[in-house]
Amino acid sequence: MQAIDELDEHDDENTPSRQEAAKRSTLVSVFVNIGLTIGQVTTGILANSAGLIADGIHSLSDLIADFVVLFANHHSQKAPDDDHHYGHQRYENAASLTLGLLLLAVGAGMLWGAFHKIEQPGALQPVKSVAIWVALAALLAKESLFRYMLNVAQKVRSSMLIANAWHARSDAAASLVVAVGIAGSLLGYPMLDPLAAMIVGFMVTKMGWGFAWDALHDLMDRAVDDDTVQAIRTTLTNTPGVLGWHDLKTRKAGDLILADVHLEIDADMTVEQGHDIALEARRRVMERHAVLNLMTHVDPLRIKPSPPQGVV
Repeated sequence: MQAIDELDEHDDENTPSRQEAAKRSTLVSVFVNIGLTIGQVTTGILANSAGLIADGIHSLSDLIADFVVLFANHHSQKAPDDDHHYGHQRYENAASLTLGLLLLAVGAGMLWGAFHKIEQPGALQPVKSVAIWVALAALLAKESLFRYMLNVAQKVRSSMLIANAWHARSDAAASLVVAVGIAGSLLGYPMLDPLAAMIVGFMVTKMGWGFAWDALHDLMDRAVDDDTVQAIRTTLTNTPGVLGWHDLKTRKAGDLILADVHLEIDADMTVEQGHDIALEARRRVMERHAVLNLMTHVDPLRIKPSPPQGVV
């Protein structure tokens, strides 16, 4: 999955425009998937194509996933309250976990159905030619949807939307497999159609496992990637008055980061001076990185005076 670039100091992770862009792109996906679900399942039944029916069910799972994203996008933007002091950003992590589990279930169902069809090759009905045109139209629609959604997701820098966009790309790949399977069936190889359905089921299962596993780790306070940690370290080191730091810890909250650090401050400074330095370090980190909150602890550091020149 494509990585999200580090935010610069002019980015705002929770602007209304960000929410609106996320909502708009997801609604586009909703309408596309409604049309695909109806067209693929209906045509698949009429044209005797197990692959096209499987792809239609996949589109239905995408539709449900879109509603999960809309729900999470709405609730994750709520301000902190008495029960959620850090806000509600982890709705996005929970949405990614739900999406992953949904895909796992759908993929398992596809594999089961395709396996039973392959077990009974004599019961396979010939696929009608209309199925290939619907499969190609679905492929074009899903690839176009992927490019549109990824463009929006990168602009607003949302990992949840990027995950949903790459999900659309996996849908396009699945539609390509289905189109090839239908074409093979029309050329006299009927086993290729249920085999395509099985491949789609495997792809959906694999994608669901990846989403669920990553989301589960984020909900269990997994640290952010090394590049992001190094960038935060650099900002702390370059803060005037910070002589050193240790015990930097990070964890994800949606697309944002919660961090803790111990700052080493000159022990001869007043409490007020040390407090001001800690506030400046916090301000710089939150301004320059996707950090929701930085909890600082000041450790006094006694600086040994240099010996006079000539004294050993």
